[in-house]
Amino acid sequence: MCFFVFLVYLSEQDNGYFINDNMNTDLPPTDLFDFDCHRDCCSQVFRQVVSCLSAHGMSDEARALARWVFELRFGIGQIQLLTDKDSYFSEKERYELLFIVHRLLQGEPIQYILGFAPFCGMKVRVCPGVLIPRPETEELVAWIVSDMRAGISDTEPYVLDIGTGSGCIALALARELPQARVSGMDISEPALEVARQNAVSLGLHVEFFRQDILHENTSSGRKWHVMVSNPPYICASEAQQMERNVLDHEPHQALFVPDDDPLLFYRAIARYAREALFPGGRLYFEINRAYVVETVRLLEGSGFSGVEVRKDQFGNNRMVGCRLDSLVSE
Repeated sequence: MCFFVFLVYLSEQDNGYFINDNMNTDLPPTDLFDFDCHRDCCSQVFRQVVSCLSAHGMSDEARALARWVFELRFGIGQIQLLTDKDSYFSEKERYELLFIVHRLLQGEPIQYILGFAPFCGMKVRVCPGVLIPRPETEELVAWIVSDMRAGISDTEPYVLDIGTGSGCIALALARELPQARVSGMDISEPALEVARQNAVSLGLHVEFFRQDILHENTSSGRKWHVMVSNPPYICASEAQQMERNVLDHEPHQALFVPDDDPLLFYRAIARYAREALFPGGRLYFEINRAYVVETVRLLEGSGFSGVEVRKDQFGNNRMVGCRLDSLVSE
């Protein structure tokens, strides 16, 4: 994720999940962080926020988190922090910043606090119950866009994002490939509502619909040129290795699979793709790096060819793409 590219794109903030005039006016706890908005200029407050976060176990990300908050919520950029010593927070802004820091100290993800996450140059609304987009998934989108621009000749290719969540993948594809007819499916109606709100706010036409890829009959007769999914793929036993802010706040339904069936969603989606992809259609996944061999074997055994695994920016095997060359019988 390129933070500064996103800042250039971003032009106007909305309220997200912040305080407003109708909320409780009781101040949040001030025992861990507070400041005098009449005495402390914005650059001093910035340093105090960084110091507070660092002192409570967030030293690796304290400065980045503070920059997110100051830039994206209050419109105070790095240059202003360095050069302007005469800017101060209002009482209302102090109140809001106290709440933000308090929530950060509780381990709540910054994306939920701000109410959105950057993804592929877009501002994507997120909230509890919707998985926060990751930078690795941007790489999956870039792969699909490159392949579609180079190899799909249909004037209106049909694209399906399975387990769409916030709609980030579907919306990014619709933005980069305006000729495509993009749809997204998910089991969660609240997530789909967030995805629909994102489509409206971004001015993109994407169809979102509810369907359970595991338990419902997906044979609707619809055909697709491309399918993509970032399904749940973390085994329950891996939870102990994860960050607490993820475990405590992000939806487990979108993260975890049973230890005894780590390819549960891949198998179901591959089965559906065999029925619903056009011959020559392509299927893409984000994957668990611990099950690369098993995932490739599953796809090849399901009749897909040209199975390719790619690494993410961190050097981990994270994506797989393949092709359905012809109609495959059971």
